[in-house]
Amino acid sequence: MSGENTGSVPVCTDLLERAEAWLAQDPDPETRDELSSILEAVRGGDSAARADLADRFAGRLEFGTAGLRGRVEAGSNRMNRVLVSQAAAGIGAFLNARAGDTTPSVVIGYDGRKNSDVFARDSAELLSGVGIRVTLLPRPLPTPVLAFAVRQLGTSAGIMVTASHNPPADNGYKVYLGDEDAGSQIVAPVDAEIATQILRIATDESVLDLPRSPEYAIADEAVIDAYVRATAALVDQTPQPLRVVYTAMHGVGWETFAKVVTAAGLPEPIAVAAQRDPDAAFPTVAFPNPEEPGALDLAIETAREHGADLIIANDPDADRCSVAIPDPAAPGGFRQLTGNQIGWLLGWRAAERARAAGRHGALACTIVSSPALAEVARQYQLDFAETLTGFKWVSRVPHLLFGYEEAIGYLVNPDTVHDKDGISAGLAVLELAGAAAEEGRTLGDMLDEFATRFGYFGSDQLSIRFTNLAQIPALMARLRETPPALLGSREIVKIEDLSVATAERPGTNALRWELSDGARIMIRPSGTEPKVKFYLDVRGEDETVLESLVEIRSDLTELVSE
Repeated sequence: MSGENTGSVPVCTDLLERAEAWLAQDPDPETRDELSSILEAVRGGDSAARADLADRFAGRLEFGTAGLRGRVEAGSNRMNRVLVSQAAAGIGAFLNARAGDTTPSVVIGYDGRKNSDVFARDSAELLSGVGIRVTLLPRPLPTPVLAFAVRQLGTSAGIMVTASHNPPADNGYKVYLGDEDAGSQIVAPVDAEIATQILRIATDESVLDLPRSPEYAIADEAVIDAYVRATAALVDQTPQPLRVVYTAMHGVGWETFAKVVTAAGLPEPIAVAAQRDPDAAFPTVAFPNPEEPGALDLAIETAREHGADLIIANDPDADRCSVAIPDPAAPGGFRQLTGNQIGWLLGWRAAERARAAGRHGALACTIVSSPALAEVARQYQLDFAETLTGFKWVSRVPHLLFGYEEAIGYLVNPDTVHDKDGISAGLAVLELAGAAAEEGRTLGDMLDEFATRFGYFGSDQLSIRFTNLAQIPALMARLRETPPALLGSREIVKIEDLSVATAERPGTNALRWELSDGARIMIRPSGTEPKVKFYLDVRGEDETVLESLVEIRSDLTELVSE
């Protein structure tokens, strides 16, 4: 290996050259200073700096159907202005090639994370510089507003700068397509076509030489007002007002959610003050995801202070929604519903509304979500679709009435938005809870009624986090090549490798095990975190299904540890 010797630490010349080339085109003084300091330390023989540099330039953040996501730092394997500029230029080249003789258009949104506004403006200038009509949303706004704007403005594409519920140090970049894609996130082969254009630009051009133009439009309030009106219209009749505590989790959801609730004729929620406004540092949560332990502690404390009937939580870009209800037996007096439980109630709501309107359509959920929604569809004589994970698939189900994924993502308004929408989902939950309260019932009572009517279902998850990413494909390969015959006392009666495409769906890196008692285990690597996830689902005639769930989780934990 060629290299230069700096003390006792050999440094690959190619690594230094790549870092120097990156530094030369970086327009951001913060990441320039950061990388300059690392290079100086490397040349001084610092082995930790050498390892850091190698990691930052070990490859490129891969552009896929979920766009880009990573730590905001210098380097090709991080999120920064160089990488985002290359991505924007690649998207521009893709759109221009696709448009032929017409002029494509793009709407860009951004959240409150570090550099979101900077990445959005860079993208606007670069896309405008290659002749694309660009509209930039006027301030940090929820992802669902951007997804709505793609359809409302009739643009060729949309870009949202967000890392959703990732750790505070991260940011990301995701892409929607208009026209025949109707505002859904990109799917293959579009991701590969864009990635090819990005790599071409990264190889051939400095971002400092890419054409830029300030001639882009700033969207006015009409787009946001239209989203608020369309979302508020989901409430048919104003239900009984409830005392609702809301947390934006230091994200961008508060302003829009409060406007939507008020427009629907309901009182403004009680905000968790410390988490109401956007704050890229996320100071009150270790991990800004409502599903994480402790994330709702402040919301529960606020709910106790105000005697609240309900807690609604959005993640930082407000495309996900979590719910907690009063429960004296739960820690803090509130029980957080699972993503599946919320999906059951919202799916049941959609089925009831469809029946009342005489409307036929489909309910849908992802392969890792509970099979309970299929039973709802069956009883209401609706179509049912099971999709791959991600709303890029859920939103494309024909005649969709409602779709969800267990990771607290819900699409209750497919006529308005073709992506998960935590704002509209929160409103739908408020409507359900208010209607139940008028009858002297709670959401907990509705879950009991759901079990009586559709059967008893139980779901759980086991996640294995890795520091060595190479262990993830190794584990998946081992489970494929030498799967167990038993899980505790239960026989594994069927193993399905979902990497094999079928006529109904593309292949995906996942396994499905069916057990002798009808339980199901789905296994897949996370798309956004260094984890392998095991999704457990059971079904039975009574609450003993929960005992089965505990047993299966215990047996699975033992198997994985081996």
